[in-house]
Amino acid sequence: MTSVQDNIRGKVAIVTGASSGLGESTARHLAARGAKLVLAARRTDRLEQLVAEIREAGGEAIAVATDVAKRADLEKLAAATVEAFGRIDVLVNNAGVMPLSPLARLRVDEWDRTIDVNIKGVLYGIAAVLPRMQAQGSGHIVNVASIAGLKVFTPIGTVYSATKHAVRAISEGLRVEVGNSGVRVTIVSPGAVESELKFGSSDAEAAAGVKAFYDANQIPADSVARAVVYAVEQPANVDINEVVLRPVSQEF
Repeated sequence: MTSVQDNIRGKVAIVTGASSGLGESTARHLAARGAKLVLAARRTDRLEQLVAEIREAGGEAIAVATDVAKRADLEKLAAATVEAFGRIDVLVNNAGVMPLSPLARLRVDEWDRTIDVNIKGVLYGIAAVLPRMQAQGSGHIVNVASIAGLKVFTPIGTVYSATKHAVRAISEGLRVEVGNSGVRVTIVSPGAVESELKFGSSDAEAAAGVKAFYDANQIPADSVARAVVYAVEQPANVDINEVVLRPVSQEF
């Protein structure tokens, strides 16, 4: 009888935003289960260090410099994955930003960047891997959303919430569209988890409030990594559609 762990061994998995936090932890967990990792982020020095650690532990991994806000970067990422490992089995669309401030502060440049990374980055990732997954008759796209995609994070996170609501809508639509082709889709919606997201606000008041909230409530990044592993390790005919997780102490 095949164990669920064998459902991960040998799979080729791309993880965006893999240089720290949720992405780094997810990459480590998947590598420990025998997946072949392709690590994507802008900070290649951190990626190379993680690749070295995975290889030292007996795993397989490569790093590809990637800005998810650029579609060409995602296409190059997918091509590099196929060149190195021959296929793409899993995409973890994890890269994200969270600059927070009230709408009245009019930080429009930050709104643009949030939309470019959190929405377009997810779509560009899907566009890069979906044809390959459908051609091979299998694949798994894991989109990291947020509990801010379940409830509007007002008064400082309205735009961020809008992007995460969009991720959930995109994911659910994709699930319905591609299920018959053997491609699975999972939404992972975390609450306050240890990562660099909490440092993304240039608005001093919002930044102080977020830091205090995270310091009081956050749970480790591997909480999300375990959720991703749980979804990926299921048999091919089982699709974990959404996982919502947060600190026990977090009300929102």
